[in-house]
Amino acid sequence: MATLPLHKEDVFEDSEKPRWANAHPRASRNTMIWRYFVVVSFLFGYYLLLRPTESPCTSLNCSTKCDTAATCAARDASIETSTSLQSDQSQDENIELEHYEQPPASQRPLVVSTEVIENRIPLEAHIMSKCPDAKDCLQKLVLPAMEQISDKVDFKLSFIARVSEKSSEIECKHGPGECIGDMLILCAANLPFPPTTNESLLPQSYPRTPIICSLGFANCLINDFQFIPDREFVHECAMEHGIDFDALNRCASQQDDNPSGGGQGDPPLSGVVLLRESALRSEELGVRTSCTVRLDESVWCIRDDGEWRDCVENGDGANPQTLIAQVNKLWEERN
Repeated sequence: MATLPLHKEDVFEDSEKPRWANAHPRASRNTMIWRYFVVVSFLFGYYLLLRPTESPCTSLNCSTKCDTAATCAARDASIETSTSLQSDQSQDENIELEHYEQPPASQRPLVVSTEVIENRIPLEAHIMSKCPDAKDCLQKLVLPAMEQISDKVDFKLSFIARVSEKSSEIECKHGPGECIGDMLILCAANLPFPPTTNESLLPQSYPRTPIICSLGFANCLINDFQFIPDREFVHECAMEHGIDFDALNRCASQQDDNPSGGGQGDPPLSGVVLLRESALRSEELGVRTSCTVRLDESVWCIRDDGEWRDCVENGDGANPQTLIAQVNKLWEERN
């Protein structure tokens, strides 16, 4: 029986020469070790590349790291860093999440860190949302200054209105539409940030809307105050500045006028309550003119009937640079 030729006779040039004589020499031990090292390194790097990343933030303890309004969070990063709820235990003594007593909704802090608030310089503007002087005051003095000092001041917008002592009525100089505008601005500043579906269960320390967003929203409304309270107009301003419109609408529409509300089970935010407290604050401070700017608990400048008056520094207080310089001076003295 014939067999298949496994090898031809002329496979090797020299029949006396072993078949492996022309093969490559076997790699040395060091070379083999190096090759194994390269393979293992490659596999380890591949594992690191494909391993699961950390799960997204969903719990309350890390909610301040979530970003539902990226534009605001990016511009406000330096201001809101101190609001992280994952700081050391020594920094969390005043923001305990368990066994807390929740204050009225309108008194919930905008920033968690009490240490930062104590060192910031109080800056407040008392306005009416449909007042031309309020528009001039914000756009010619407050906003230009805030672009440079927002991280050094504890800024607040307060409102001027007449509060009845005998009933729950609140009277605004430019009509009911102005009262709605005032409430919208106050609600925007006090909404939880990031937004949440159940505001009544939030702890006292939950952060509020960043000032850059809430002040931008206020300026958007007041810039075209003749359209307040048109729904589409308000919605457009809210979307432009990262404000939750549904939460804003709920707050401004809330009819509860109980100043002691805001605890668990109570309506979380009421525009009526916020406006009442804000108007009472302006009245107690003796502020009756829109717009009155107060720095460090003293009148800094007043915009009235299209003109500046009673401004510090012999009238130069109406200059944003003068306000900026004074804030920087006070900041250096206290920090």
